[in-house]
Amino acid sequence: MPGLLAILAVLGALWHLIAPPPPPPLDGPVDRILVDKSDRRLSLIQDGRVVRVYAVSLGFAPEGDKARQGDGRTPEGTFRIDRRNDASRFHLSVGIDYPQPDDRERAAEGGYSPGGDIFIHGQPEGIEGRTRLLADWTDGCIAVTNANMDEIWRVTPLGTEVEIVP
Repeated sequence: MPGLLAILAVLGALWHLIAPPPPPPLDGPVDRILVDKSDRRLSLIQDGRVVRVYAVSLGFAPEGDKARQGDGRTPEGTFRIDRRNDASRFHLSVGIDYPQPDDRERAAEGGYSPGGDIFIHGQPEGIEGRTRLLADWTDGCIAVTNANMDEIWRVTPLGTEVEIVP
């Protein structure tokens, strides 16, 4: 076991030598966020250009649009950032304005809750930096690494459009 730990330490040190440097910080706010569920990617768009692309984890049952509370799906459609939470249990988080009026109407007609509290957020407490849980694990949110969430937090004002596509 000590030999394995030494090998892992050397590999970690080498990774820091060959890993690409982080990109320069973004200047100013982004105009739009695009989440592609099938590719598990979140893109930040500024002045019509994609300026960052991050890997994401989605709801634990990501196929299809969110229909009701507890279904584990991430909603699809066009939303806006409507709140920011710097005391989130998932590092930082920015909320989207789901459910929309049509989601509420559909749920009321069906006699169930459409769900809510959909956020773009970092990792659970205790998971730091650039680490990302690899599986889809949220209740319908979009999760990124804490380092990526730090940048999203910094450049995403209230009102930013968020489009989530299948």
